[in-house]
Amino acid sequence: MRPMIRILAVFLTLMALSLPAQAERILVFAAASLAGPLDAAAAAFEDETGHDIVISYAGSSALARQIEAGAPADVFLSANQGWMDHLAALGHIRNDTRRDLWSNSLVLVSHGAGEDIALTPELDLPGLLAGGRLAVALTEAVPAGVYAREALASLGQWDAVRDSLAEADNVRAALALVATGAAQWGIVYATDAAAEPQVHLRGTFPEGSHSPITYPGALIAFARPEAQDFLTFLATPPAQEIFAAAGFGAVPTP
Repeated sequence: MRPMIRILAVFLTLMALSLPAQAERILVFAAASLAGPLDAAAAAFEDETGHDIVISYAGSSALARQIEAGAPADVFLSANQGWMDHLAALGHIRNDTRRDLWSNSLVLVSHGAGEDIALTPELDLPGLLAGGRLAVALTEAVPAGVYAREALASLGQWDAVRDSLAEADNVRAALALVATGAAQWGIVYATDAAAEPQVHLRGTFPEGSHSPITYPGALIAFARPEAQDFLTFLATPPAQEIFAAAGFGAVPTP
């Protein structure tokens, strides 16, 4: 019997070695504004590697809180540096993998078409709203909302419109309010405006009116090894071309 057991053991070992490597499931927590190009990049990575990419989209603040609470993510793609810094301070990300991937612009959009608007301190923004609502992401937490608050404050408009805001859980939800006409005006990213045919771009906030809009990415502390391959892939020319086509910019060099 012992020779037969040895033969069977060798046979099973050889069978295991001959099987293809098992595809891994990589869970990505990503800022809502990345939906679209990130899906396309993930599909390209899946075709190339056979691994499965599962993406959970939400506001960066909500995702960071979930990671802080122990959510089993592998990769975090934030819409600002603040929430990545928050997780880094708590030891939830691998700092050696952190890298800036894309940039964006902040814009004013409307449900109805109209002329371009100069976003300056002289603008009568309350008059423009005419008693209606200005859709933004949460101004105390979500990056797009934080940028919007900074821009409005920089232009001297914050106190005049703060009571007219319609705050949403993330920037895509704010975009949807304008697209459906629930709010006639909104502040979103340029890439969001380009992705939604039911809104109209009316003006771009000056770069100096808010913090630079950059998207850092990093591995979560206990990410599976294959997650590094996906994060690296996002910085390659094929992936960057996908994001460029969606309107995302390169990260400015210091």
